[in-house]
Amino acid sequence: MSVPSPTHRPLSGEVASLLSERAGSRFSQGDSIRLQHGRDESIHEPALPDGVLLAESTQEVAEVAALCHRHRVPMIAYGTGSSVEGQVLAIHGGLTISLAGMNRILAVHADDLDATVEAGVTRLQLNAALKGSGLFFPIDPGADASLGGMAATRASGTNAVRYGTMRDNVLGMTVVLADGRIIQTGGRARKSSAGYDLTRLLIGSEGTLGIITELTVKLHPIPEAMSAAVCVFADIDAAVKAVIQTIQLGVPVARVELLDALTLSAVNRHSHTALKELPTLFFEFHGSPAAVGEQAQTVQEIAGALGGQDFEWATRSEERSRLWQARHAAYFACLRLKPGCRAFPTDVCVPISRLAECIQRTNEDIAQVAIPIALFGHVGDGNFHLVVLVDPANPRDLQEAEWINERVVERALQMSGTCTGEHGIGIGKTRFMLREHGADAVAVMRAIKAALDPHDLLNPGKILPAG
Repeated sequence: MSVPSPTHRPLSGEVASLLSERAGSRFSQGDSIRLQHGRDESIHEPALPDGVLLAESTQEVAEVAALCHRHRVPMIAYGTGSSVEGQVLAIHGGLTISLAGMNRILAVHADDLDATVEAGVTRLQLNAALKGSGLFFPIDPGADASLGGMAATRASGTNAVRYGTMRDNVLGMTVVLADGRIIQTGGRARKSSAGYDLTRLLIGSEGTLGIITELTVKLHPIPEAMSAAVCVFADIDAAVKAVIQTIQLGVPVARVELLDALTLSAVNRHSHTALKELPTLFFEFHGSPAAVGEQAQTVQEIAGALGGQDFEWATRSEERSRLWQARHAAYFACLRLKPGCRAFPTDVCVPISRLAECIQRTNEDIAQVAIPIALFGHVGDGNFHLVVLVDPANPRDLQEAEWINERVVERALQMSGTCTGEHGIGIGKTRFMLREHGADAVAVMRAIKAALDPHDLLNPGKILPAG
């Protein structure tokens, strides 16, 4: 439900009339489209905007932002709605600006290994357009998210251990500010020392500082050879130690994912696979045929010394795709473990040397609750997820989920980690910001927000704690 704020005004009939004149049928206040854009994949209840605009261009976004700024109407940028911390919920009402229709690939500079796209372009769309070029865009959060949304949440995913996150793969952006001004951040050069790094400031700001409408992203050569492998372990601790030793030895794995036994059980049923239902590592290696072979042999030796068994290889692209599709479906597979449930997600990240201890102690907590909890994650960079399955109508489920979430976040912070490795803050983790960053750092964030958006119109109520 929308929460009134003294700095905001509802989307009035006057503003609605002006939006209708400008956009025609691309502006709507119908219940169905408002509901579609007032929810995401999070545990949070839908919060509907007063209206939805399907934007067509940067200029239109800028003109609409200026209109909303004059009338103090909140604005929420919307991509595909795949966020899991309530980032797109219109908790203060206002206008949702959907960028899904801004999905043109504006330029591909193959010689310079970059591409410029509109914010609504999805990662699969970009990679389909790059087919035959020998290049690809590596950031893979699982969902076919929009690149604008991925930049706004500083997304990463299974390839981050080798290729980094969106922070590392965005060169520049076109951004609309709260008052309708259009700014360009960064550029196409691979490095710059010219002034404040506004690109990095806006990446991860979750639409609270500006609306990203275009991005220039890095592309990478498709490796000459790729090989994937699955290896099972008797317990999670041994699997995590294998990952830690692999990273510490400097083996350049492209992906390394951990799935626990419960997750494997769900994946097998959902994806019709026959993987052993034991703690399992999924690996992928990229490079020349010789390098891939050497990497795989090293990892197999490390895993074998820690009890890893049944290395199964997938070298054909179809086999690899099926393997990783099963991994990407893990979240939705886990939802089917408890029909009618919702997922209460947690995704902490810790220094790699503390990962085994963090997961071990988390599993001790999981053993104390009755609700099903699946564990998987991008352990190559210290990031793991819990999918805590709850009945939203059951107070005990919610109490146990809150307890687990609090425990795992507090533990991560004590280990010099973070409350979120890739999901972002949204409304779900605002209470951890002071604990993670301290009052002075949060005050600086508030000052930046106030300087760029003094009337708190851009995605209000997200990231920063109240007060």
